[in-house]
Amino acid sequence: MKLRFPLTALAFLLAAQFPVTGFAAGGKKLEVFSWWTSGGEAAALDALFQAYRKADPGVEIINATVAGGGGSAARPVLQARLAGGNPPDTWQSHPGWELLGQYVAANYCEPITDIYQSEGWDKVVPKGLIDLMTKDGQTYAVLVGVHRGNVLWYNKKVLQKNGINVGDKVTFDEFFAAAEKLKSAGVTPLAVGDSGIWASSQLFENTLLGTVGPQGWTALFNGKMAWDDPKVKQAAETYGKMLGYQNSDHSALTWDQAVKAVMEGRCAFTSMGDWAYGEFAKAKLKDNEDFGWVAHPGTDAAFIIVADGFTLAKGAPHRDECVAWLKTCGSKDAQEAFNPLKGSIPTRTDADKSKFGPYHNWSMTAFGSAQLVPSVVHGEAAPAAFQQALNDAITTFVVDKNANNLTQALVQAAKESETAQ
Repeated sequence: MKLRFPLTALAFLLAAQFPVTGFAAGGKKLEVFSWWTSGGEAAALDALFQAYRKADPGVEIINATVAGGGGSAARPVLQARLAGGNPPDTWQSHPGWELLGQYVAANYCEPITDIYQSEGWDKVVPKGLIDLMTKDGQTYAVLVGVHRGNVLWYNKKVLQKNGINVGDKVTFDEFFAAAEKLKSAGVTPLAVGDSGIWASSQLFENTLLGTVGPQGWTALFNGKMAWDDPKVKQAAETYGKMLGYQNSDHSALTWDQAVKAVMEGRCAFTSMGDWAYGEFAKAKLKDNEDFGWVAHPGTDAAFIIVADGFTLAKGAPHRDECVAWLKTCGSKDAQEAFNPLKGSIPTRTDADKSKFGPYHNWSMTAFGSAQLVPSVVHGEAAPAAFQQALNDAITTFVVDKNANNLTQALVQAAKESETAQ
């Protein structure tokens, strides 16, 4: 399987309920489609809406959110609307394969290259990010923030109570030693909420990266490393061992409910992208006092990018309002308001770091120094078919814990993705 976009470009980087959130006297509207419905996500989205209202107070915003972490429930709804010729004005999308392979290739998006030039974004957004949204010289989305996918979060007080100290980085052996200690004390070591299987897939993705390293990650997606390589099997076995420490009700919880289990001290750790930060912030918990974080075991030198952006629909019902929305999303003020609530960091290099707390500054530092790799779970590194095959394989693995079956399923998925391209 070959990536449509070379990973080297990244080296340039330093349901369906539609509540109305505002009313317009003149009949102007804007429909924004996303899957940001958890507490922290909704607060961050509202910050974007507030910024937009300042720029254009006369627009009725139709908040077309569809619940389901990672867009698992939203994408089928969106696809049906796009295929049926009933697009929202703008929708949330990840860059890379998801944006360019699913939406641009199908001619659902209008390019916004001229907005990049008129707003000066081409001077303040890293080229590698812009490349992930560009096809044939045209750019098709504006990113509002960049998440780090490979973060291990923990309840600081639970660990202190059990005599566990977490340093600047953690190995798998150190994690398992802590997990054993917690288990012996009657504390569930690892919170997982995989009612949406993508959350468990992300735990595997992070563990895979921690095993093969960023160079191995690149090799897997450019075809130079096979998906049944011994290191991939080792990652599957390590992942299976981690699942042995997860909460028994994992299949009944969403990702944010798993974060809540950590906040409440029922579990000690959770491996999740830094949208989890928004949940801690919404609960008024304090960085480095109530909760802490470290890169997922073995991944301190890598940064899994999960970036969120918005499009301009081809034939958007309210095009002018949508263009104004995109200008807001790319603005310095809006990104400085949105990202502290969301857990992500601005895509603009001119953001004021003093407006961000300890976690965000840690993430910004890592963003500038770690090797940057795209997420497969969030649709950036591989086609949608491979992403779905991974979720299906993980669904099976959670039950049978068979590393050989998992790697063979991924081998087959890679072959089918290669053939389909």
